[in-house]
Amino acid sequence: METTDCPTEGDPLKRGEDGVEMGSAPPETELKRGCKEVLGLSKLTQWRTAVFFLSLFLCLTVVFAFSFIIPCPVRPQYLASWNRTFSDAETYDFLAFDDASKDKVMDIMFALKSTLASINNTCDNAGLPSPCVFMLAVDGTDGKTLWERPLEPDFHWAQCGLDKNTDRKWDCLMSHSDKLSALDKSNGEIKWQQSQPPGPHSRVPVLSVPDLNGDKVSDVALVVTNKMQDQLVFLSGKTGVQIGSTVALNTTETTSHLLHYTGGGADYLLLQQDTGLYGLALWKIAAKAKGGMEVGLKKDKHLERKAAASSGLVPVYMSDSLRHVARTGEADSSNLLVVTGSEVALIDGETLQLLWIFNTTSVFREPSFGHFNKDGVLDVVLEEDMGGNTKRVLILDGNSGDILWNVDLLASPNSPRPTSIYTTNSISIFVFWGLLLAEDNSSVPLSGDHRSYMLHPLYSNLLLESDNVMDHIVTFKATLMERGRHAAFVLLTGPGTRDTAGTVVLSKWKLKHDVPQSKVIPIGNNKDSTTDDDIKEAFNRLRFSDT
Repeated sequence: METTDCPTEGDPLKRGEDGVEMGSAPPETELKRGCKEVLGLSKLTQWRTAVFFLSLFLCLTVVFAFSFIIPCPVRPQYLASWNRTFSDAETYDFLAFDDASKDKVMDIMFALKSTLASINNTCDNAGLPSPCVFMLAVDGTDGKTLWERPLEPDFHWAQCGLDKNTDRKWDCLMSHSDKLSALDKSNGEIKWQQSQPPGPHSRVPVLSVPDLNGDKVSDVALVVTNKMQDQLVFLSGKTGVQIGSTVALNTTETTSHLLHYTGGGADYLLLQQDTGLYGLALWKIAAKAKGGMEVGLKKDKHLERKAAASSGLVPVYMSDSLRHVARTGEADSSNLLVVTGSEVALIDGETLQLLWIFNTTSVFREPSFGHFNKDGVLDVVLEEDMGGNTKRVLILDGNSGDILWNVDLLASPNSPRPTSIYTTNSISIFVFWGLLLAEDNSSVPLSGDHRSYMLHPLYSNLLLESDNVMDHIVTFKATLMERGRHAAFVLLTGPGTRDTAGTVVLSKWKLKHDVPQSKVIPIGNNKDSTTDDDIKEAFNRLRFSDT
């Protein structure tokens, strides 16, 4: 079939490509060349066909392998809600979330004081006095125990999440008895254990600092505070051994502290005192602890010009009634929110310049953050003490400090602070506790009368009310159990008196699990035609985000 286009002596009527008249034979050389070209094209076509079928075979093989041979990842199966109950125990205001089981689902870590965590794990078996302290990790999907670590009593504080962006092989640092224990989040193994630095117990948070001793592992710092003098101690992140000497900070009665990364690339220790907020360069502290240890730590020339010559302190915000200092984000250079007895102020995290001030009455709780509008800037949630057992929940615009939304509530005793969960719709769902004033003529709520409210910013004249908690609340968190999905509430309840044993309950339930049985409450001058079903459907359609 391929040779039919080649002129031969049997086709005297065909015209050659060179225009020879029909009936005349083409030259012999032209005839051979034409036949060779056609035969070469035929072989090339065969190769192309072979390559096509080979490619098709390889594609089908890959599809078959991924479809039938290589198993698809199986998403964890959640329980919509679960409870863990511990009898004759005491618990603390501490909850941490991390993927301890490495199944891409957040697990929960908390602490108990009890004689046993499980039948086979008692204080006596561990050679410890009874009752002792247990650090536990439970699976976020079903609440089953992943690991439990008995430790010497008593519990002082714990902080987790310390392995992020570092080379450390441990995640949680726990202060108990006269010891510091570094625990591995995956199995509870003690990576190192050291004696507490001399003096009063340090206060959280633990400061994660760069590698100061050259062992290629990021180190930590603890601030020890008493009425005489504040001191800072550097510890090796690898072994827990103290690095250099203890450094006096030339400050007194520091109530809180955090490490801040400035726009100039320098680390500053921010110290909260009764006269205001001050910064102290980390390189100065490191140089005092051990000569040469400051090498590699950056300096901020702009802030150094503001530092006092004697103490090295940089005034950041001056106030004689400083209450709280919080970051507006997770980055070390995030903006800083300062709460005093009469005002709330936002400070730029890069330049430490004042951005805005909001005048207020007494704010009695640490603020929280979320997105009320869609400008991409975190807004501020405050609880303002209005007197007479009432409070006002305010949401301030993160850009200007203006009031975006507010509601008055009875301040139920032992209520958690407000929180929020981000959504993929550029807004947050806000959760707060109390009792709407219109529901009760009494100005003194009952001790067990805990009601939580959920606010959807797109339906700001309506609230979802839930009243499913009656026990003494130790701590409450709202979080994502899996990246980008499964928003949940985690509640820890226990005895209402310190050093009193009783029933401790750890509960987790899905946020959307509260929606069907919640009550829709109108607030303000609500003229919206939205029905109860509409608002509940809006909550059910939500998709959540971790950023």
